[in-house]
Amino acid sequence: MPKPTKLHRIPPALIQRSRDFRHLLTPTEAKVWQAVRGRQLGFKIRRQHPIERFIVDFYCAEANLVIEIDGDSHVPPDQASYDTERTRWLEERGYRVIRFIAQQVEEDLVGVVEEIRGACEAGAGTQD
Repeated sequence: MPKPTKLHRIPPALIQRSRDFRHLLTPTEAKVWQAVRGRQLGFKIRRQHPIERFIVDFYCAEANLVIEIDGDSHVPPDQASYDTERTRWLEERGYRVIRFIAQQVEEDLVGVVEEIRGACEAGAGTQD
């Protein structure tokens, strides 16, 4: 009997892009990844995770939490408005979004990781 095919809401090309991005983390994203991977916070965090038409930097399904790290590419006004619209779109669909600027990660990684842990704990068990 043939193996049933999975029905994906996410286009295969986007899934492949997210897989490719996992090997292209920025140095700042890599620092965050080293601090949150392997359930170090008590929650499974995924990197470069596709959500419908977007690829988010990090995602915790248990808390329905999107974690974004904004580097220099997020400074121009057009990118900032895109980020705002993207956050609104995600929040309308029930995702919680937290953002950190790269400088914040570089200067206070421990504080950023604790904020991520707190957001995961606050959101755990609140989804349907």
